[in-house]
Amino acid sequence: MSEAMSYSAKDIQVLEGLEAVRKRPSMFIGSTGPSGLNHLITELVNNSVDEITAGFGSEVEVILHLDGTATVRDDGRGIPIGKHESGVSALEVVMTTLHAGGKFDGRENVGYKTAGGLHGVGASCVNALSEWVKVQVRQDG
Repeated sequence: MSEAMSYSAKDIQVLEGLEAVRKRPSMFIGSTGPSGLNHLITELVNNSVDEITAGFGSEVEVILHLDGTATVRDDGRGIPIGKHESGVSALEVVMTTLHAGGKFDGRENVGYKTAGGLHGVGASCVNALSEWVKVQVRQDG
């Protein structure tokens, strides 16, 4: 076998964090076309609907702007902003870490019996696949 065709342990790559989403977005959102954009927006809407379903809000507003951006607002509790055990805010963890969220099995004590979406992947995928993201959290009114 020629040197150029060798395959060894040094050829194995590990994609860390959101790098996997950026490298293979279709694994997470199905398409990089319009349906993928729709999927990303739906992930955020699902988070809002989860809050409403759990009794923590009553309204979701979705605005599709002419410049191709979108705004999703709700009147739920908001993503927690306190310091997470990892040393950064819980908001940063949710937006930058795959499989981070408060709706996994056994989380009924925070109000979620059911949840839509990708279960801890949606918001971080939105972040990974967007040119920019602005997150504004308002809690307690």
